[in-house]
Amino acid sequence: MSSGVVLARIADDGRIVAWSARAADLLGRSREEAEGRTVAELTGGDDGATGRGALLTALGAVSVQPVVSGNSLAWEVRDEQDDDATARDRAILRTLFVHSPIDLNVLDGALRIVRSRSGTREAPPGADGAPAGQDFPEALGLEDPEKERAVARRVLMTGEPALRRIVRAAPHNSSGRPVDYSLSYVRLEGVDGQVLGLVASALDVTEHKRALQRLRLLEKVRTTVGERLEVVAVCQELADAFVPEFTGIVVVEVIEDVIRGEEPPLAPVDRDVPLRRAAFKGLVSAHAVGDVRPLPEGTPFSRVLNDLRPRLVTVTKDSPWLSADPARASAITQSDAHSLIVAPLTVRGQALGVVSFYRHRDEEPFDEDDVALTSDLCAHAALCIDNARRFTRERTIAATVKRRLLPQRTSAPSTVDVAPMHIPGPGGGGAWFDVIEMAGGRTALVLGDVVGRGVATATTMGQLRTVIHALASLDLEPNELMARLSDTAMQLASERAALPAGDPLQREPLTAGCLIAVYDSVDHTCTLVRAGLFEPCLVHPGGDAEPVCVPGGPVLAGTDRAPFPATEIPMPVDSVIAVGNEDVLESEPRLRAVLREGAELPLDELSDALAYALRDHHETEKLLLLARMKGLPADHVLTLPLGGDLAAVPEARAAARGRLDEWGIGADDAFTTELIVSELVANALRYGAPPYRLRLILDGRLTCEVRDAGDSVPHLKHARTIDEGGRGLFIVASVADAWGIRYHAQGKTVWAQQSTALAG
Repeated sequence: MSSGVVLARIADDGRIVAWSARAADLLGRSREEAEGRTVAELTGGDDGATGRGALLTALGAVSVQPVVSGNSLAWEVRDEQDDDATARDRAILRTLFVHSPIDLNVLDGALRIVRSRSGTREAPPGADGAPAGQDFPEALGLEDPEKERAVARRVLMTGEPALRRIVRAAPHNSSGRPVDYSLSYVRLEGVDGQVLGLVASALDVTEHKRALQRLRLLEKVRTTVGERLEVVAVCQELADAFVPEFTGIVVVEVIEDVIRGEEPPLAPVDRDVPLRRAAFKGLVSAHAVGDVRPLPEGTPFSRVLNDLRPRLVTVTKDSPWLSADPARASAITQSDAHSLIVAPLTVRGQALGVVSFYRHRDEEPFDEDDVALTSDLCAHAALCIDNARRFTRERTIAATVKRRLLPQRTSAPSTVDVAPMHIPGPGGGGAWFDVIEMAGGRTALVLGDVVGRGVATATTMGQLRTVIHALASLDLEPNELMARLSDTAMQLASERAALPAGDPLQREPLTAGCLIAVYDSVDHTCTLVRAGLFEPCLVHPGGDAEPVCVPGGPVLAGTDRAPFPATEIPMPVDSVIAVGNEDVLESEPRLRAVLREGAELPLDELSDALAYALRDHHETEKLLLLARMKGLPADHVLTLPLGGDLAAVPEARAAARGRLDEWGIGADDAFTTELIVSELVANALRYGAPPYRLRLILDGRLTCEVRDAGDSVPHLKHARTIDEGGRGLFIVASVADAWGIRYHAQGKTVWAQQSTALAG
């Protein structure tokens, strides 16, 4: 007799009285659809015989056996392939339970273990050999068994599997660490659909989970630590990366010289070398962040600085090294710390500092794998700290170079008040200013900005500043002065481009901007030339502020060879001009308001007020030069038109003598001035062209100017003893402190300058 599984039972009248889940799967008709109907109705046949034949064909390899049920006869349809399938299923189950790499558990409806198999090397409690009927969550030692029972019961009720759930169990092996399992539940059903229980699989993923955590920590440290080029900021980034993902408390201590950018010492480090607590994250800190002190001897921290080897330390209240540092011992006690790793921050055998990792309270103790991980991550952090240290050192050098190259004391003439407003940016910058006194009561206000930062930018700034001082002494017009400065910048740029390819400076293009404003305190005008920088702002007496429309020329050292147009504007007494390397006055309306409201303030106070308004804008270097024009009193200037013959010489001397007496100039200086007036006027009359004009200016020094419309170029001659002339400029150069020639669109001005002493 066949022993196959019953698929269906058919009454003698052709009605289906029983219908299994297997038959439902084969024919796609549910039990509700099949039971109570005839075979012909179910299969669509015309009569019972045809219907039974269609049914047997659809079910495949089956047998039909008569069965007497009470006083009636019925027919059972059995699956003839089921014996082989059952044997195969049993073989599969036996193989799984013998060789499976994971823990398999068959549970009944009450979640008791019916059969179990452990695929791990060390079985959890209750796995192999567990007494039948043991509660599965309790046998596995789960931390929250009630939650797990709820999940398993839901799978029993709904049939929807619960797969790969990560749960934690109590320690059961030699490591003493909690175990993480990946649990899956699948409902176990019989062939007729009845619920038999659950199949629960458990995979120990403790090491896998720890490996993923390490990878995430590695990725976090390598992407977040070192974003900023400041030693203290990098240390805080390191502490933030470790807490709380890896540990609960992190302390970063760095040698103080490293913070300042100095070269770190070689190990072993002297015991009196101070370290700064650069970063802390946790509960209780022994010392405040920023505290500087040497590490006490006889502690794991000092030992790490001696040999640069990490330490794994079990912390107990009896640890002998705690007495060497009472403050740290107190913080450890308050934090309930029980496990410690001290790792060095080191590069090239040099010690940068130490990092202390504490685990406290319910956190798992550190192990050797954690020591290897922290050592790798601290090595990466040490490189970032060393980069920040090098940047700090370069920035310090650049700032020092720039400070030495800038004016050490703002020396403005009596005709101009000057005050700079400087906000250094991170890493320094190339902005500079100059106030250059020129002959004839004129003052050159210069503001420039070399793009970039660092030592190279500071030295380039110093080179351009030196050049503009040299060019200003030639008394060039502002547009000509800017053109010569641009030529020099282009030469510096070509020299930089010709450096070897391995030189980092070769890859940094030289770009600079500049604005030159020459104020004439006699004519009360200002001539401006702009190369790349923003337009200045003019505050009129009374407080009205407006930008000055100055056509811009090309940036210095650029490829554009366009000329630099000059713009002359009236500059009344008490007006204020503001020149900046950034367009802060236009982009920040509150700054313009401060400038208008403070127009009557002393410039130092106005400069401070502008700096206060910009206190939140330190992302770039900002330099604003403020100048208030005071002008020269009219009685400090003598202007005398001259005739066209040599008779004008004694007239000029007489007029000069009279004005010198009014000014109270001493006899010796007055004699020298008369001599200069005679020679300059005579030279102009001999070699120049009308009209002629003499001007004497007293502005702390005495300047004599003679202007004519001629194009001849005066030059100094060394006349022989027998020569009757040719000594005019030679005499002037001998008695004056300085002399020069200033050219105009029509004609020229020859001037001489001398110190003066008032008559006693």
